Amino acid sequence: MVFPYPASLRLKQGWEYDTLFRTGSRLKGRLVRLLFVRAPDGKTRFAMAVGRRVAKAHLRNRGRRMLKESLRRLHPWMKEGWWFACMLNEQGLRAKADEVYADLGALLKRRGFMKDDWPGAIWYQ
Repeated sequence: MVFPYPASLRLKQGWEYDTLFRTGSRLKGRLVRLLFVRAPDGKTRFAMAVGRRVAKAHLRNRGRRMLKESLRRLHPWMKEGWWFACMLNEQGLRAKADEVYADLGALLKRRGFMKDDWPGAIWYQ
């Protein structure tokens, strides 16, 4: 199966980021930090953020690509109606993509954002 990552899955407007970062609840994993808030429009959408103080540009870009791929793989099994901001810590920027995927999947599953038929954090399918 191929699951695209369309632009409609991203948060784009400034007020959406403000809402998420000011009123969102927080979860922290080993590699990933997650902010989430109930979506006013009922659609699940994502933001990816890596702070400038965390690492140099090439590592931040790699981190964003890993988060984007992880979210692309997880989105079909996520429950609708939430906005998420995903951030990597410094340890997460140096981790492998499958480790980031597993950590993000575990956070989402623990909080109840994943559907019951999710096959688990299996990177190689």
